[in-house]
Amino acid sequence: MTGVEVFALLTGKARYLGRGENSAIAKSAVAGPVKIGFLGLEGDEQADRSVHGGPDKAVHHYPHDHYARWGEGRGDDPVLADPGAFGENVATRGLTEDQVCIGDRFRLGNALLEISQGRQPCWKQGERLQWPALPALMVKERRSGWYYRVIEEGVAEPGEMLSMVDRRLPDWTVRRVFGLLVAGDHRHDPGALAELAGMELLYDGWRRRALNLMA
Repeated sequence: MTGVEVFALLTGKARYLGRGENSAIAKSAVAGPVKIGFLGLEGDEQADRSVHGGPDKAVHHYPHDHYARWGEGRGDDPVLADPGAFGENVATRGLTEDQVCIGDRFRLGNALLEISQGRQPCWKQGERLQWPALPALMVKERRSGWYYRVIEEGVAEPGEMLSMVDRRLPDWTVRRVFGLLVAGDHRHDPGALAELAGMELLYDGWRRRALNLMA
């Protein structure tokens, strides 16, 4: 894989979602160039900075390839009519969790992005689609999406290519790491946890998770 087209770049503002909490999970596509800084896309917000945002969760990528799966049996769900249903900042087709690895670096416009971790689903995805069972299905099927840290700030716009420029951990796909640390696969591969705990390219919160699972 050398690159895929980014057909939408998206940002959102925090607003009330449910359970007494605000969220910026609803994203809308930007029309032109947007700055990608060390904390994410200009104009994007995160309502709860304790679990979203920050240098290691600056940019969220959710494969649009999964939209057809989540639309099964739901008719013409307006939430799924456009990208942005899952809080993603980057929308592509043809790139999924089994094709990208922790530490992969991509050029988007003149920004340089690096995959830091998978995205752990929570109740907010279910609330957004009025489907409480959805987060558990996302875990079961490993349709998580992933986060980037920003190595070099820059500007990008819809229609540009997301091009891989470096791969250092070819054995550690996002799907595999998500399965080990979130979906329970460590029970069948306990030796992998020690490697994850020492993996400098992995978000430190997930390194700590690996250590906790080893205990």
